[in-house]
Amino acid sequence: MTEKSPASAPEAAETVSGPEQPAAGERPSAAEPSTAEPSAAQASQPGAEAEDGASGEGTPAEGEPAAARGAGRPVVQVSPAVYKRLTTGLGGFTMAMGACLLLVLAIFVITPRDNKEVLRTVDYSSQLWALRSDAPYTPYAPEGLPPTWRPTSSRLTGLEAGGKQPVAWHLGFVTPKGEYAALEQSNEKPEAYVPRMTNSSKPIGTMQVAGESWAKYHRNDKKANSLARPGLGGSSVVVTGTASYAELAVLAASLKPQAKQGAGPAPAASAHATPGS
Repeated sequence: MTEKSPASAPEAAETVSGPEQPAAGERPSAAEPSTAEPSAAQASQPGAEAEDGASGEGTPAEGEPAAARGAGRPVVQVSPAVYKRLTTGLGGFTMAMGACLLLVLAIFVITPRDNKEVLRTVDYSSQLWALRSDAPYTPYAPEGLPPTWRPTSSRLTGLEAGGKQPVAWHLGFVTPKGEYAALEQSNEKPEAYVPRMTNSSKPIGTMQVAGESWAKYHRNDKKANSLARPGLGGSSVVVTGTASYAELAVLAASLKPQAKQGAGPAPAASAHATPGS
């Protein structure tokens, strides 16, 4: 039987016990960090955790409580008013739109509106100047009418024809009572011109205006009243419109003959323009 040497026993004990023990009287050194590499299972665990974080939810274990499952999700707290708006849906939107429409309708109803057409006032001095210069008859024009008689239209035709067609002048007014009255004058034949301007072929009587007799016409379906004087200064003069005979008489009484004049400086407006509406 072979004898074991005394030194072999400590070596065996050292092999079994692991790390070398410090000698008596020495301070133990700090524990060295382990350099052992993680196992394959440990290395794969972070990747799995990252995958779970990317997907936003993991697979809960069977039998895990619901409160524990949702513990990882953020909880957003909102006020009751916001919650109501978020949960009301289309019904609330429809009610809001209806309230807006009702408000717009109320504003439309209470807003004052004026549908009256406003006619601008025109200056007919250029047409009158052309008539006094070139018309083949003595023109008549209103003088001394109150400012409440507003001239709104003026047309002059026939001067460019060189005597080959009648020369006619139209001058329209808005009367103080808001009615329409017009002066019509032309050297066209009276039997054609007067019935066309009065919308009637037969007078219903006569009317004295400023000591002169005017033929009186009426057209019921057009609400047209007219006073006419054929052959006045080589032309026919008619005052007509929706105005009453009293207002037409005021216009007729203001008409005065305009003296003929030679060539001279014309007013700023074109002599043959048609202003007004």
